Amino acid sequence: MSTRNAAPFHTVVNWDEMPVTQVRPGVRRRVYATDEVMICHHELELGMTLNPHRHEDFDQLVHIAEGRANYYVDGVAHDMRAGSFLLVPRGSEHYVEPTQAPCVNIDFFVPPRADLLP
Repeated sequence: MSTRNAAPFHTVVNWDEMPVTQVRPGVRRRVYATDEVMICHHELELGMTLNPHRHEDFDQLVHIAEGRANYYVDGVAHDMRAGSFLLVPRGSEHYVEPTQAPCVNIDFFVPPRADLLP
């Protein structure tokens, strides 16, 4: 384990104890990252500001943990509910629109997104 950061191993973390960032109106984010993976916990409000975007360097695994949302990938809406997963391929335009609150969206990034690292 000499080349990896040993700090995250054997350490319990809880979302409700992590710092929250207001990303834009209606979106709050918590981030947990190791050297190899990043997990982003998003609390989404109905009517939030939508943010169509794309990532060229990594795929994004989306999980709806609570509530319901339409998750758009290249213009196609995917109805997602608590327990749903969706893999968004790199380069695809995507965004989420909550349809039932409270809505919690958890994103997994491998490798971690450099723009969200502290």
